[in-house]
Amino acid sequence: MSIAVFSGLIILVTLLFLLAIGMPIAIALAVSSIAAILPTLAFDAAVLTGAQRVFSGISIFSLLAIPFFILAGSIMNRGGIAERLINLAKLVTGKTPGALAQTNVVANMLFGSISGSGTAAASAMGSMIGPVEKKEGYDPNFSSAVNIATAPTGLLIPPSNIMITYSLVSGGTSVAALFMAGYIPGILWGLACMLVAFFMAKKYGYTSTTTFSGSEAVKVVLEAIPCLLLIVIVIGGIITGIFTATEGSVVAVVYSFLLSLLYYKSIHWKDVPRLLQESAEMTGIIIFLIGTSSIMSWIMAFTGIPKAVSDGLLGITNSYIIIMLIINVLLLLVGTFMDMTPACLIFTPIFLPVCTALGVDPIHFGIFMILNLCIGTITPPVGTTLFVGVKVGGVQLESVVKWLLPYFGAIIVVLLLVTYIPQLSLWLPGLMGYVK
Repeated sequence: MSIAVFSGLIILVTLLFLLAIGMPIAIALAVSSIAAILPTLAFDAAVLTGAQRVFSGISIFSLLAIPFFILAGSIMNRGGIAERLINLAKLVTGKTPGALAQTNVVANMLFGSISGSGTAAASAMGSMIGPVEKKEGYDPNFSSAVNIATAPTGLLIPPSNIMITYSLVSGGTSVAALFMAGYIPGILWGLACMLVAFFMAKKYGYTSTTTFSGSEAVKVVLEAIPCLLLIVIVIGGIITGIFTATEGSVVAVVYSFLLSLLYYKSIHWKDVPRLLQESAEMTGIIIFLIGTSSIMSWIMAFTGIPKAVSDGLLGITNSYIIIMLIINVLLLLVGTFMDMTPACLIFTPIFLPVCTALGVDPIHFGIFMILNLCIGTITPPVGTTLFVGVKVGGVQLESVVKWLLPYFGAIIVVLLLVTYIPQLSLWLPGLMGYVK
């Protein structure tokens, strides 16, 4: 048995065992990684190497973008933008069948991209639109399914912390290119779900009587423009080279804070300590995960695990279609029991070499991997966005799952399109000169 296979088995068995007994995933990553290298190095040397990799893994300037984007998201979550975006979404969807459900989809796409959080989108939109839908006769399971199915779109539509994480672990893939690459897949996800909601609403007779007069429509647009400008300023600044992704994250914090404090007046100075605390807690979790996963990444490279996996898959077949299908299935399975950040940190070094050997652009791989992991956030048993949506909607998990099935079907179609039509991910980055 080669050292790569032996080390891989140690990591897999140890990691699954530690997760099964309830150990925090960051600790499980560190312990299983050190266990895998013990046959090669002495215990003291293995632990010392692990500690060094943790510090070197987080001592990266570009990681500063993560806490600032998290803080900006926290500010915007409390900054009174949800209601304004919902009104804008209502204006966009008009009187289409299931207009409130369509509103939920558009609002999730807008709010998720601004907040950078699928769970925040599911919570905010579910709590605000859900009661209105119930009042108009919508089945709560139908409403919750729409909300859950579309909440992760904001993780593909930038700015997105998971894209920054992928950029780091993939060896420096351009964050700006990833941001541009996420737009079309994210919008396709939303449009596919809107199509499903349209037919289901026609089937169950869900209509809306909401109308806006000319002056009301103008007011709705004007109130929403400052929120939308955050995306334009931050993403526009990054892709045009005015500032880096790290600097853009600081711009997002300053803009969102001034907008919420002075324009919307929805937060106050007394809220700042709480916002900083929440952001620090979330940042600590993510950064510690990145640090401990650096041990595993180094050990994988040291023992040759990625090459062994690549050789194994390419030894089965050299068919692009079959190998990409296998990787998609594996990532979908991983997403059902592992959160996005650790999954991205663990499986990027394993599958990226396989895909690059097939000529897949790292930008394209990053987008379809993130899309796979986004699906995992709305899939049992560890679907965080799924559980938030169920709780906010006041429904049972068992009852909402059957309403989710048509949406899963539509999302899988989008996943396959994104996987096998690279230009869906690469066209916009190509226009900006990021793809040769």
